[in-house]
Amino acid sequence: MAARLTAYVVACIVGLTFIAGLIVGAQRSGDGPVDLIIVNGKVFTGDRDAAEALAVQGNKVLRVGSNREIQRLARAQTTVIDAKGGSVLPGFNDAHVHLIGGGLSLDQVSLAEAATLDAVKETIRAWADANPAREWIRGRGWLYAPFPGSLPTRQLLDQLVPDRPAYLVSYDGHTGWANSAALEIAGITRATENPVNGAIVKDARGEPTGVLKEAAMGLMSQVLPVPTREERLAAARAAIVEAHRVGVTSVQVAGGSVDDLDILDALRERDELTVRVYQALTVEPDATTGDIDALDEVRERFEDDPLLKTGAAKIMADGVVETRTAAMLEPYAGTVDDRGKPMIAPDALTRLVTELDRRGWQVITHAIGDAAIRETLDAYEAAASANPAPARGRRHRVEHVETPDPDDVPRFGPLGVVASLQPAHGVPPSADDPWAANLGPERASRGWMSHSLARAGATLAFGSDWPVADLDPLVGIFVAVNRTDTDGEPEGGWIPDERLLLEDAIKAYTASAAWASFDEQRKGTIETDMLADIIILSEDLFALPPGRLLEAEVVTTIVDGKVVYRRDTAETTEH
Repeated sequence: MAARLTAYVVACIVGLTFIAGLIVGAQRSGDGPVDLIIVNGKVFTGDRDAAEALAVQGNKVLRVGSNREIQRLARAQTTVIDAKGGSVLPGFNDAHVHLIGGGLSLDQVSLAEAATLDAVKETIRAWADANPAREWIRGRGWLYAPFPGSLPTRQLLDQLVPDRPAYLVSYDGHTGWANSAALEIAGITRATENPVNGAIVKDARGEPTGVLKEAAMGLMSQVLPVPTREERLAAARAAIVEAHRVGVTSVQVAGGSVDDLDILDALRERDELTVRVYQALTVEPDATTGDIDALDEVRERFEDDPLLKTGAAKIMADGVVETRTAAMLEPYAGTVDDRGKPMIAPDALTRLVTELDRRGWQVITHAIGDAAIRETLDAYEAAASANPAPARGRRHRVEHVETPDPDDVPRFGPLGVVASLQPAHGVPPSADDPWAANLGPERASRGWMSHSLARAGATLAFGSDWPVADLDPLVGIFVAVNRTDTDGEPEGGWIPDERLLLEDAIKAYTASAAWASFDEQRKGTIETDMLADIIILSEDLFALPPGRLLEAEVVTTIVDGKVVYRRDTAETTEH
């Protein structure tokens, strides 16, 4: 009898232990408690059939499910966030950005909103008057359209800033505008010759107009005040705050140097790097074996890491359409033989890409014109034929893909090439926009072919090109879905066949962007064991008509399981 009673007691203990284990297992994964839960949301899990809630443990997603399932996991120490019916998305991953440059631009003249010549004048004058102690007036963002002939002059800038040097970069970053004082400091005169891959624009008398195209901008860069290390650290911090505000939790920096990585690494050491960074390193067209050896050493220092890494090499294949420096297959409209000029000869591009590919680098190539896009795809194809595939795969990328030839669009899928697009650029050109005028109607009708590229099997990775365009991913998503400007013009959309479904536009800013940086195993989706980089919007995007998507705002940004931004307080939370 005693033995039977003992057996019952043991069985009861075992049963209770099993049940307790199930309860604990339902509450937690591993040893830690549930730190944060989000309820009453529309959790985007890859399609329109969203879940309601999710739980975060440490820096990872623990579970996604219904409100009832997730609320059961809450304990006294758990932070509970009510999404109030808004979309809950993976943190946005900007696949093409210039992080430190964007931060520096926040403390300069911004001409991004100056759509008329009067607005340009007023903005520059006001900023110069408000900053009398600045030795130089610096800025960026000017558009080509407001100026007669699509280009500004030094004489105009002399009128606006007569007392000190001034230098302003165009919105696309490919043209500089200097006043006479700045030209004098740089030693740019009628006798100065054009550098390779650059042009000093001169008037009919042979005098510099103040406009510097492409590599000629380097002549000014040599004399511009160099930001100190502390100024660059401050710029990076400011950029991170701006990223949090618009829901960006990861960025892919499209070109830079080891100095940029050192700045970001310093922030990481201080626990101030609260956005994940994949930094591409710039490779010059004439790079030597020694130059690439040096890149390899940098990559060894910044290997695969969830917070900061490199592994991509950036090549410039051409310029931009607005200044006719993009490389085209046929002459620009209104010209006989002006096709632009590649910044690197096709055979040299193939050799460089093949060597980088052999060493396991992901190659990202700026290619805007249809000739540059074709030459880039040819180089990728040649590298794949010459080298065995690396263990992680290739995933080479074409950055911008602004106006591809239709024959080259189907090549992206079979080659496994990422189409890295900045959808906010794809707004209808105005009547006086040099982009459309330089291309002519036929080529202008195939700008930013998001849908065609996706249908051809390309992986779309969306970015902003900030500070060239607005950092806000919701603006890019709006344009991709509607193919209009933010005012909804033109009605029905510009090249409407290239519109994307909302879910596909979101994926291009999240899951596909993560794939483009070899990070799909840890971020880009909201599911168990993925990094808890999450944003909450004020509205359910899928419940809004496409033309009203911009009514949604980021209300909460979470990085690594920690709240770093709340709209109601507009403050970051220290890690």
